[in-house]
Amino acid sequence: MVDYLIIGAGGFIGAIARYAVATWIGQKWGRTFPLGTFVINVSGSFVIGLLMTLLTERFMANPLWRLLLVVGLLGAYTTFSTFEYETGKLFKDNELLLAGLNVVLSVFLGFVALKTGEVIAKML
Repeated sequence: MVDYLIIGAGGFIGAIARYAVATWIGQKWGRTFPLGTFVINVSGSFVIGLLMTLLTERFMANPLWRLLLVVGLLGAYTTFSTFEYETGKLFKDNELLLAGLNVVLSVFLGFVALKTGEVIAKML
């Protein structure tokens, strides 16, 4: 139960941070290009790489820190960071085909799923 509360606390902070960053960027530089989402995805990918290395390789921190910061905060801030981390792990483990498949299939099938959801919503 404690795990869920820790993840929820991190998620609460991450969701607010995502909204605040996206809103600030949109107000400052406009919304023609999804710059807010782009910055969130790139910054989240950087932070997950930094934190996972620090928490699991350098300091061997209590696993609750990973739940709070990575699963909760970054999970709510951006799921793209998790996608990048998992793809990077496949790459690091020399699973190049799986890493490539993860990238191509996630982007392609994600887009297909998006369009399918749109079509179904318009039929309702």
